[in-house]
Amino acid sequence: MGKLDKLSKFLSLILRHKPEAANIELDEHGWANVEDLIIGINQTGRKINLEILEEIVAADQKQRYSFNADKTLLRANQGHSIPVDVELTEQKPPEFLYHGTAERFLGSIMTEGLKPMSRLYIHLSKDIETACKVGKRHGTPAVLQINSEKMHQDGYKFYLSANGVWLTKQISPIYFTLIEHIEK
Repeated sequence: MGKLDKLSKFLSLILRHKPEAANIELDEHGWANVEDLIIGINQTGRKINLEILEEIVAADQKQRYSFNADKTLLRANQGHSIPVDVELTEQKPPEFLYHGTAERFLGSIMTEGLKPMSRLYIHLSKDIETACKVGKRHGTPAVLQINSEKMHQDGYKFYLSANGVWLTKQISPIYFTLIEHIEK
């Protein structure tokens, strides 16, 4: 793992789960003061400056982070386990969305439904391929097709994060089916 990858993982930890790891605070919308963030990360023995931070944000394939207009603030777009309001706007979802998980979790998911677990929201993908990649991170992948249009009609709220991840709070088993044939 390269230096930038390690810094990116640490940045994700700070901005999504543990701002105290860099001795900073996030505001109610998840924003971190960039100057304080750089100082805090450097105080942990890691070396970072604004140019490196900009490189991490620009190079992140999942577009996890966003700067404000003048780059004085930075936040994670979603995936928080700490209570923040990233100012999501409710949106009408497409007919189907997809959730990637590991096969070993299917037993409880099929009976209890999908829950956000340690996060604030359940993360959903717009396509099977992305969901499969997510599932592979946790083991042998399994992909669930979510009838998001029906859920929306039934009053469930959906949000689209800045990096294209669909979010919702809970999904009952009546709204999803397991996709049997995915490439592993």
